[in-house]
Amino acid sequence: MAAHFDLSKPVAIGADHAGFDYKKQLIEFLEEKGLEVVDKGTFDTNSVDYPDFAHPVAEMVESGEASFGILLCGSANGVCITANKHQGIRAGLSWQNDVAKLIRQHNNANIIGIPARFVSLELARQMIDLFIETPFEGGRHQNRVDKIRCA
Repeated sequence: MAAHFDLSKPVAIGADHAGFDYKKQLIEFLEEKGLEVVDKGTFDTNSVDYPDFAHPVAEMVESGEASFGILLCGSANGVCITANKHQGIRAGLSWQNDVAKLIRQHNNANIIGIPARFVSLELARQMIDLFIETPFEGGRHQNRVDKIRCA
């Protein structure tokens, strides 16, 4: 697998209760690939507030402590909205393989948001592989990405 992230650093992952089961299985999937994973919670299926897990993942990615992040919740909208409050984060919501590629190619996303209630576990694995393997195209897309920052 050709990676376009620094995989010598860990992957940060977080989920709310709706994404908990997928998170457990995706951690195993990533570790089988030889990646180090830092699990920022949640740690069971009890109802929780998604920002409590999205912020720690975003902070790890933004600081450079993690190579990239994975966030899961029911729709992935809440975790992406939360993560995108951080200036150095570009969290993209992905529900199909082409979207997983495009958020990397065109948006240089550094967190992938996966809607656990709307995609299969197998599709989630495929999207993560594509997210890792797909390079940012730069060029005209770099100009657009440069305009995202507010501060």
